[in-house]
Amino acid sequence: MTRGRGTASVVASPVLVGAVTTLIVIVSVFLAYNANKGLPFVPTYDLSARVPNGSNLVPGNEVRVGGFRVGVVDTIKPATQVINGKTTPIAVVNMKLDKTVEPLPVDTKIIVRSRSALGLKYVQLTPGKSKQSYKAGSTIPLANATLPVEFDDFLNTFDDPTRSNSRLALTGYGDAFAGRGSDLNTAIQALNPFFTFLTPVMRNLNDPSTRLKDFFKNIGEVSAQVAPVARIQAELFTKMADTFAAFSRCPGCLQATIEKNPPTLDTAIASFRVQRPFLADFTDLSRRLQPAANELPIALPKLNAALAAGIKVLPQTVTLNKNTEKVFRALDDLVQEPTTDLALSDLRDTLAVTKPLINYVAPFQTVCDYTTIFFTGLGQHQSEGVSNGTAERVLLKSDNSVQDNRYSNVFNDRPVDVPKGVNPITAKTPKGDPFEVWRDPTYFSAIDPQGNADCEIGQTGYMRGPLGKGRYPAHGPVPGDDPVYTQFNRNFAGGSNTLNVPEVPGLVGPTFTGVSNLGKVR
Repeated sequence: MTRGRGTASVVASPVLVGAVTTLIVIVSVFLAYNANKGLPFVPTYDLSARVPNGSNLVPGNEVRVGGFRVGVVDTIKPATQVINGKTTPIAVVNMKLDKTVEPLPVDTKIIVRSRSALGLKYVQLTPGKSKQSYKAGSTIPLANATLPVEFDDFLNTFDDPTRSNSRLALTGYGDAFAGRGSDLNTAIQALNPFFTFLTPVMRNLNDPSTRLKDFFKNIGEVSAQVAPVARIQAELFTKMADTFAAFSRCPGCLQATIEKNPPTLDTAIASFRVQRPFLADFTDLSRRLQPAANELPIALPKLNAALAAGIKVLPQTVTLNKNTEKVFRALDDLVQEPTTDLALSDLRDTLAVTKPLINYVAPFQTVCDYTTIFFTGLGQHQSEGVSNGTAERVLLKSDNSVQDNRYSNVFNDRPVDVPKGVNPITAKTPKGDPFEVWRDPTYFSAIDPQGNADCEIGQTGYMRGPLGKGRYPAHGPVPGDDPVYTQFNRNFAGGSNTLNVPEVPGLVGPTFTGVSNLGKVR
């Protein structure tokens, strides 16, 4: 009996089974909790790195090499370092790396990158090629770290002046393209052969034998040398141009001047005695100009080198001229080629296929200039200021939160409106927020059946309702309208400005840059 109890199974004891289970759970929880800091009893390759700033790193962030996780950030501590004679705050990142990356070369680069747009970061290591390596516990210097471009810095580039200029540019482009579809088609048709002929020309210019790279380099060196005296030379050439223009304006006068030179010289010889005081003053001036003359020996060698390089480049222009002749001969052959006419005919077919689309878009653009209206709104849609930079405006703005039947209220019993007789543009809630008004511009038109301009988008404003038989007999009752203001009496709101019709009765007319009738479009 005693021997039988000694050989009983371990699982026969509930206490022992429970203790083993509890131990396993505790170990699992401990390992899961410390997973971001590295598993215990696993050897690591510990390194520190000095970076320009913490960049929102937190302990537990990943460390990657070549896109693969090789460790985690253990701790982040502030520090200082003297840079260019100034004490600058930096951050020291302590990392626990896997043994698989040991050892890292001493020219390894480090940068903190964004893992997502929500602010999660990771440390990226880029191993170098040095034969020397870091030992465990070493520190990567600040010179090997690169300051990352933060997402907020990128968004802050779109500041108020940039957004304003962007809106102005988009508006200008819209005005520039308004009603110029046929001109654009003509330009595209003309650019096609131009670029065809331009290709061999650019190929010749790109040939290394032309040595254009050296030419522009030498031109840059010459420009750098003459830059200090550019203003003086500009004045010199301006005055020389005036002088030669005077010569060419009166050739007879120049001839008479030459004829009078001999007696003039005789008179000058006699007057030299009088000019001696002037010459003495000029000598003094020359003495003062001596410092400027002393700089010429320093500048002249570089000028001579530039001229020498130019002499070597100029003979190459002979080859360029010959290649240019080949280019023009190729252009002549292309003009004589029968397939050129076929290509132009295909282009005409393309325009014929797209003619229905152009005819459909013409009223909306040439009459109502809707493209400009679209780009004007697009400039405001691009971005708006937020607390940490800018954000794209894609959602409906928050409303006043107190008006009955407002946009954000899911229990509305009628369209959004303001009380009868209230101006919807200036009306505000007690808190100072503007009121909301319902309009349905889904199917607003550009012209009526006779082609008259009826550009409703952007011009109708807030319509005064209701629209019933009494005001527009031809239109008839408007679905969803409330002629007797019953809902206003019941809800104490609305009934004066709501509009829910496929189109506004009557002709609104053209936009500022549009025409009064489609028949006037040429």
